[in-house]
Amino acid sequence: MKKVVWLILIFFCLSVKLNSQQIMSLQAVLDSIRSANPVLKMYDHDIRSMDEAAKGAYGWMPLELGTGLWMTPYDPNRWKKMEDGMGGYEEGMGQYMISVQQMFPSRKKQDAEFAYMSAMSSVEKEKKNFSLNQLYAEAKKNYYDWVIIQKKITVVAQNEKLINFMIQSAELRYKNGLEKINAYYKAKAALGTLEKMRVMLENEIALKRIALNTLMNRDKLVEFLVDTSYTLKDYSRDLFDSTQLLASRSDLKAVNKEIQLNWLKFGAEKAKLKPEFGIRFDHMFGFGGLPMQYSLMGMVKIPFTRAASRMYKANMESIKWRNESLQQEKQMILNEATAMAQSMRNEIVAKQKQIRLYEEKIIPALRNNYSAYQLAYEQNTEELFMLFDAWETLNMTQLDYLDQLRELLLMQVEFERILEIK
Repeated sequence: MKKVVWLILIFFCLSVKLNSQQIMSLQAVLDSIRSANPVLKMYDHDIRSMDEAAKGAYGWMPLELGTGLWMTPYDPNRWKKMEDGMGGYEEGMGQYMISVQQMFPSRKKQDAEFAYMSAMSSVEKEKKNFSLNQLYAEAKKNYYDWVIIQKKITVVAQNEKLINFMIQSAELRYKNGLEKINAYYKAKAALGTLEKMRVMLENEIALKRIALNTLMNRDKLVEFLVDTSYTLKDYSRDLFDSTQLLASRSDLKAVNKEIQLNWLKFGAEKAKLKPEFGIRFDHMFGFGGLPMQYSLMGMVKIPFTRAASRMYKANMESIKWRNESLQQEKQMILNEATAMAQSMRNEIVAKQKQIRLYEEKIIPALRNNYSAYQLAYEQNTEELFMLFDAWETLNMTQLDYLDQLRELLLMQVEFERILEIK
């Protein structure tokens, strides 16, 4: 009875562990990166910061207040009324003044500044999309690496069964004097090599899990599994040119947005040459019977004079040359991306042909070769080392096929990164 209880508990624990290891599809990983990666959140906060700053473009200069003594003698005795020596009085000297001053901003200047500040976040949005594309590519590479590693573990497990069969058969035949011992030890060494490979592959899976958890901004040790299915896409017939790249690549869009932003900045600098008007009102309380007085003055800032406009004109000239530089940068990125995409597509087509050869000709032929040697070995018409040689060739070819498949998947990821295919 106790054994039955223990078996039930063990089965329950194993079930809980297996269920806790959630299978995450590649799309689920990408969605998690989009929603949780700190790099993207950083861009979101920067974008919000710029949008909030743009709301202040229509603000006015603060109202200026002043107060204090105005044209007041140092001698306080002169502040009071004084007899004039003829039976009359002279008014005191000095005043206490309250001053208010306000400059009125140019509406055209505010409109230009608002247009410029509102567009600043558009560059950051494209930079965010570019970073997202890079993160997606990194996640896909780690995910597909994990898929291939998992398939290698399956191959290793299958080959361990085959090697164990050889070892058991050799031990039985050796006892009956029908087998040479050297091939037996070679098979034992191969079994050890497979076990070593399994350990290495399991460690690589742990590293890929940590990398993906990091990209998803999760606890690095969260356990999950990957979906080992994959799709090989055919890009051989896709046509792409500079127009398509300009429409798809976020870094090129960011450069275009920055050029547009600079022209808006140019307009904002030009608007600073517009005059600004203001008003100043002073009210004075006189001392010693002196009547209250006031002054009302209009003011104007004249930034278009030669000395005052020098900085604005220099900034506008700088913006023109900056945009020329950005145009060349855009052309450089475009040329590089076009060349990389063309080369990568050719490599993908060639690699797909190699994969088909493995799947349709090489591996089936080697499997048939192994099966033939296995049948002959079971009928005592072939020796163990011939069977082992056939197995070794099949095993190495299967692993080489998976390496080629990994390269093809990574090429596909790189091609999608270059063209920014989601």
